[in-house]
Amino acid sequence: MTEAGRISLDPLLGWPLLWALLALCLLAYGAYIRWRGRAWLMRAAVLTALAAALANPAYVREERDPLPSVAAIVVDRSESMSFGDREAIADAALEKLRADMDADTSLEVRFVETGSSAGGTNLIASLEGLMADVPRDRIAGTVLVTDGQVHDVPEDAARLEALGPIHSLITGDPDSGDRRISLVRSPDFGIVGEDAAFVVRVDDPVSAQATVTYSMNGGEPEEITVQTGTDTPLPVEIERRGDNILVVETPAGEQELTLANNRTAATLSGVRDRLRVLLITGKPNAAGRVWRDLLKSDPSVDLVHFTILRPPYKQDVTPLEEMALIAFPTEELFEGKLNEFDLIIFDQYERRTVITMSYLANMARYVADGGALLIAAGEDFAGPASLANTPLSAVLPALPTGTIQVGKFNPQISETGARHTITETLTGQSWGDWVRYIEAVPEVGDVLMTARNGDPLLVVDRVGEGRVAQILSGQIFLWARGYDGGGPFAELIRRTVHWLMKEPELEERQLLLEAQGDTMRARLRTLSDTAPTLSVETPDGETLNPRWTQTGPGEFTAELAIDQLGLFRAEAGGLEAVALNGPANPKEYASLEATGDVLAPLSAATGGGVYELTRPGASLPDIRRVGQNANAAGGNWLGLKERGAYAVRSSTSLPLLPGLLAVALILVFLILAWRREGR
Repeated sequence: MTEAGRISLDPLLGWPLLWALLALCLLAYGAYIRWRGRAWLMRAAVLTALAAALANPAYVREERDPLPSVAAIVVDRSESMSFGDREAIADAALEKLRADMDADTSLEVRFVETGSSAGGTNLIASLEGLMADVPRDRIAGTVLVTDGQVHDVPEDAARLEALGPIHSLITGDPDSGDRRISLVRSPDFGIVGEDAAFVVRVDDPVSAQATVTYSMNGGEPEEITVQTGTDTPLPVEIERRGDNILVVETPAGEQELTLANNRTAATLSGVRDRLRVLLITGKPNAAGRVWRDLLKSDPSVDLVHFTILRPPYKQDVTPLEEMALIAFPTEELFEGKLNEFDLIIFDQYERRTVITMSYLANMARYVADGGALLIAAGEDFAGPASLANTPLSAVLPALPTGTIQVGKFNPQISETGARHTITETLTGQSWGDWVRYIEAVPEVGDVLMTARNGDPLLVVDRVGEGRVAQILSGQIFLWARGYDGGGPFAELIRRTVHWLMKEPELEERQLLLEAQGDTMRARLRTLSDTAPTLSVETPDGETLNPRWTQTGPGEFTAELAIDQLGLFRAEAGGLEAVALNGPANPKEYASLEATGDVLAPLSAATGGGVYELTRPGASLPDIRRVGQNANAAGGNWLGLKERGAYAVRSSTSLPLLPGLLAVALILVFLILAWRREGR
């Protein structure tokens, strides 16, 4: 407890009115002088006494309790501090700091440790939260113990001046370098089949060039060489609709702190521009209009439909100028523009000389190179004019026996179909009967629907890069027309076409990986009863093998706990998947060098200093208490402000100019002024 005295002014009228009154008095006094008043001194004494009386001066005597100044220590415990000796240096520095500060009884020390988040290392936010309840006139200063990679330093660093001098102790070797890769530009969406314009950058303190490997959706990786420190365009084709994940990697450099930032990824949404479909109807039939109406009802479909009404060998005496037909552009379609179509549909096509064997061979190559083919077989598929007797047979999953089965039958979902994404949602339903189908033997692929005696009705297969589907009956139009109760015509065709278009949600053999908080969940779709071994590679290179749990026919899930940000890669039975936990390239790994450059503007704005601690046991700067306006940083010392804050326990007040005395003085000075003016 200490005692102190001070002069207090407590205006009777309040400061605004007092200043206004004094201004009027000064104006009046100026006019008095201007008109050569003779009692200028006494008039001034009157005004002075009046002002002093209204200011109500008093001598205040107080009993004060000194309050300690408050200093903060903020320690960086983010992931970047785990490299080299940074943690050991930080621990030694913290121990010495706390010992030195605790020895000063006039100093209250507050301490906080902060980790990393998706937003990086946020030391300043932690500091502001720590000191939020401390009056600014008690804050002595702050010491940050960090590697210097702080991501929330404000641009207007001067606004933190009220927190006192902010000193930074930089832990780690400033000469240690690290190679890292980043995506400078990453589009959010793009058109399927076109290139997305990514821009990649590799930073390396030593090498002038670096190899970059990239892959889309876990596919075959490609490799390029880039100049380090420069932005390099990276055009990548968008493979499918929905999410596409691009993974970009670079090998370890000559100087390397971690490989965690040598890999990055981005998610891009693929959208289809238009679906280009070529529908070829062999001859007019009841299903032709149904196919056309279904395809034309979708505004995203560009449909080209040809019905071959008259083959070249058919004689017709009608003059050509009176016919409303055009020549079938076979050469243009099957030579020049074949690859422009996303899907080709043959509806009950009978092989004629219009589409030659060479054109059909082109179609087989088109499928193997990534095209899609759907065949709705009619009666001609069982005869000598069948497409199965052409080069197209090389891509067909089922070949006809030559028999046409006639009589009512009810289409059924097969055991494989109950697991396949095309037909799994159709199980357990009752549909109308069909009356005819083509008997065939499935050579390859998956039989999803069956007719009588388990004969195949819907068969799908992957051929090279492309896909094929066969409907071994021309009776599907009965469902569309509601015959015998109808059936899911539109749903079945839509899902079949989307599977042919390689839509990711309809992949029947698929591995998915997704991060949900602190859990990584893997999901496997397969047509098998068992699941292959799952391997998950974490961002730090560790391989984990979580166990599968069967959740349904051909469906398996697995979970594992995770505590890392970054890219996870999974593999099971030749299927691959990648997932991002948090940002693809966390700020924490964007730059790992120990440096004071980031914090230097903050320390300069608040009067603090930046000090390097390059090894465990390195000597810390001395801690000194400095005055309010004194320099707070030196070459080998750091300063904490001596604020001198206190709490008043009691006080007494003695008026210096009581009211009666003030009135008496004013009257005396007025009398003297009048006497002087009366002479």
